[in-house]
Amino acid sequence: PTRKMPPSASAVDFFQLFVPDNVLKSMVVQTNMYAKKFQERFGSDGAWVEVTLAEMKAFLGYVISTSVSHCESVLSIWSGGFYSNRSLALAMSQARFEKILKYFHVVAFRSSQATHGLYKVQPFLDSLQGSFEAAFRPSQTQVLHEPLIDEDPVFVATCTERELRKRKKRKFSLWVRQCSSTGFIVQIYVHLKEGGGPDSLDALKNKPQLHGMVARSLCRSAAGKNYIIFTGPSITSLTLFEEFEKQEIYCCGLLSSRKSDCTGLPPSMLTNPATPPARGQHQIKMKGNMSLICWYNKGHFRFLTNAYSPVQQGVIIKRRSGEVPCPLAVEAFAAHLSYICRYDDKYSRYFISHKPSKTWQQVFWFAISIAVNNAYILYKMSDAYHVKRYSRAQFGERLVRELLGLEDMSPAH
Repeated sequence: PTRKMPPSASAVDFFQLFVPDNVLKSMVVQTNMYAKKFQERFGSDGAWVEVTLAEMKAFLGYVISTSVSHCESVLSIWSGGFYSNRSLALAMSQARFEKILKYFHVVAFRSSQATHGLYKVQPFLDSLQGSFEAAFRPSQTQVLHEPLIDEDPVFVATCTERELRKRKKRKFSLWVRQCSSTGFIVQIYVHLKEGGGPDSLDALKNKPQLHGMVARSLCRSAAGKNYIIFTGPSITSLTLFEEFEKQEIYCCGLLSSRKSDCTGLPPSMLTNPATPPARGQHQIKMKGNMSLICWYNKGHFRFLTNAYSPVQQGVIIKRRSGEVPCPLAVEAFAAHLSYICRYDDKYSRYFISHKPSKTWQQVFWFAISIAVNNAYILYKMSDAYHVKRYSRAQFGERLVRELLGLEDMSPAH
């Protein structure tokens, strides 16, 4: 972390490193502007009064509470059912919450230069990116990947086919650059899956250009910092890695002859030999600093890297079969990937469950979920953690109560 937070810092203090009051005040102004315009067009709404900063915080708090309760409907807080929460329900009436939800906006009107479909949330994403970078210096090793943001697997397994059909498919993909020793997400990139623009996903369908574009965008601020970036097969390509090397960004990526752009790589290394070699055997071809490693362990795995020397040895320890020898690049890739998988398993459970139908709102709530997870990572690395030692779920509950302005009423537990 770049700032030392005091031991007395609360959950909201960490969250507001990323979503400060000035960002929330802008949401208040935009929501009120949108409500005014909406009523000019569709007739006045007698029950509407202008939203305030405190109400906007409470509104965010209510929606964030679905990340802890895992309940899809925020409104169930006021119901008498399983997910109802009496103490939270008293902070605002259900009717008022629904009104704010109806008019809620980050950007109320399209400006003349807004060309893409994310204009309603782009300024918020930009400010979030800036605050992520300002608040944290990541480790040297980072991973580019798509985090697990899809449906909760338990929900998908238990819901009926009709419910599944009713759910719209996500119209965007979310990519992140993530620090591989803490899991802090340094940068996010949202790509809309439709729209007729020249850089829309339809125009780049199944093409490595899209993934190259995503990678360049995620690493815009990484140049000259000597970072090592781990990538999956869809991003790994010789041209991209060479381009990054000129910017002092070094890479190590898994290569797949099906998913990767294999332009410029020797074809002899991309085909499997007729007889499989022994476990742990590998072949290497080099060009300058770039090495292509083909390693065998119950299957052929190919890696492209300029971050590790191909002759340095490493081992992968398997619980049953003991150690399998491999080049150091393979060991490093496996170690960082397993960390990110563990991180995803733990933190993707705390994404906001509220599912709006508008794409910009889905993007907004995913971004808020990432901000809360990042806030918790900073909390764990601060002195404040040693005072109360909140778990991720407790931190989420605490944040909700503080946003609703209830934290003084409840005794600290």
